[in-house]
Amino acid sequence: MNQRSAEPAAPVRNFSVLLSATPRSARLARLLLDAHLRDWGYDPDAGCHVVAELAANAVTHGRVPGRDFRLAFYVVGDTLRIEVTDTRSDRLPRHQPPATDAESGRGLLLVEALADRWGVSEDRFPRKTVWAELRLTSPEPEI
Repeated sequence: MNQRSAEPAAPVRNFSVLLSATPRSARLARLLLDAHLRDWGYDPDAGCHVVAELAANAVTHGRVPGRDFRLAFYVVGDTLRIEVTDTRSDRLPRHQPPATDAESGRGLLLVEALADRWGVSEDRFPRKTVWAELRLTSPEPEI
């Protein structure tokens, strides 16, 4: 009889939360990602920069009074997927070079530089999800 030892499947880790569309919640999104990735044994630095930009954009450009935004992130294998959903599908992110003296407008350039892939998914009106995927270094085995 031919028996093959199956390798254990890599765990799928995920987290999702609704946050109020405020600058304080954008900061909380970064802190939540940082805490979870550290707990799961991953380096959180690049993911923290990406989630900070996506959450700040949701608060700044996707805010509708009284509506929250959703932060979700998943680790599957060695890929981190970050999703930020807001209620302004009429305002899709787009590349535009910032003025040299502008104090903002470089967030998507940073996301593009750090992420392996990113994009926008339009959901049921009036929602959109801006997502990014980053390759993570494997966690150290627990002893």
